[in-house]
Amino acid sequence: METSTRTVRRDVSTTGWKLDADICIVGAGIAGTSAALEAAALGRKVVLVDSMPALGGQAVNSIIGTFCGLFSNGPKRYQVTHGIADGILRDLGAKGALHYKEGPLTTVVLYDEVALARWIEQKILEAGITVVLGAVLRDVVREGRQLRELEVATRYGDVRIAADGFVDASGDAALTWLAGLECQEPLKPVQGTQMIVLENLDETDIPTPPVFRERVEAKAADYGIERKDGLVFYFRGRNIGIVNMTHIETPLEPMAASRVALAGRDQADRAFDFLRGEYPHIYRNARIRSYGLPGIRQTRWIVGTHHLRSEEVIAATKFSDAVLRTSWPIELHDRAEGYEWKPFGDDHLHTVPLGSLLAKGADNLIAVGRCIDGDATALSSVRVMGPCIAMGAAAAHAFDLADGGNVHEIDRAMLRERLYDNIERIDPPHLPQ
Repeated sequence: METSTRTVRRDVSTTGWKLDADICIVGAGIAGTSAALEAAALGRKVVLVDSMPALGGQAVNSIIGTFCGLFSNGPKRYQVTHGIADGILRDLGAKGALHYKEGPLTTVVLYDEVALARWIEQKILEAGITVVLGAVLRDVVREGRQLRELEVATRYGDVRIAADGFVDASGDAALTWLAGLECQEPLKPVQGTQMIVLENLDETDIPTPPVFRERVEAKAADYGIERKDGLVFYFRGRNIGIVNMTHIETPLEPMAASRVALAGRDQADRAFDFLRGEYPHIYRNARIRSYGLPGIRQTRWIVGTHHLRSEEVIAATKFSDAVLRTSWPIELHDRAEGYEWKPFGDDHLHTVPLGSLLAKGADNLIAVGRCIDGDATALSSVRVMGPCIAMGAAAAHAFDLADGGNVHEIDRAMLRERLYDNIERIDPPHLPQ
């Protein structure tokens, strides 16, 4: 069979592609996905950009494996974040792709990362959102306090995106940084995690978390394990374990970041050796199903109009311009061997103000996810999945209210009305079974 071809050569005068949008979102993790789907539902034209060749960000590609911060504390727990969280819990729950794990105070929801990836892909496709994947940020055109265009490089050529509003859901404040605006970095690095998923476990006689941690601490040196307070989340009924037993640095320098990615997998292998050696009855037939990409907790974030302080988190401050609420503990991973864990009481719910999402030096830039403004301790309690979903929804509604204008000047009372479900709603206490 003869196949027709043509000879081509790059046209040096080609300037690439141009897209126009109401909102351009940089970062397709859970916060960026929430912002994109909410904005599209509001009738806005959305372009979603990510450096990965796949959607889902860390939630999928780093295999976080757990939804944290979705529920209040105590025995009468209820859901505090809605929006796309409702659809995820409903649809993945119907497929048996979730497992609810209740601790003494907090609740986490384990999920199948493949099922979550497909859910995100299908919803983005159904919403008609324009997606640019494998996109490396190159340049930002900024005129005073207005971001006008974003230029990205892809393997297929350059793309320029003009938009009325921009959402920095990059995790590293990459868009804010490239725009030449002020950013913050921690004086002490915050450790990331190399996650792995194990399958073919035996779920009988699983040790309790305190007993497990005692064994890790006692045997860490024998296996070359640096982190001494790691844990395994067991996805009951599916013989799957999500292993969170490593700590890795997450530098913003490219060569160092690449080196750490390889070192993190080596740490994960040592953790697996520990599990098989110390708990052979559970892990004798287990194997590593997948290694996630390096999980990053905190690296660089914006300077906003409100700096969220740890004192405000601890005091459960209720801000008048709150965009979310959560009871997730302080979870600061600031040392290689362990982390700080300070859970809150039954009635504790702290909030995050809109000002922590608004970039101080720009009128049409909102940050969501782990790069909002706050101190490292405060951010450690609001950078988890539940609050990030709520931040994304807040950004979409803020831009919709601004309607091409200054997001700093929107009617915040009206925004609060729109975000009622994420800051006020209290359903009858229950957890899905």
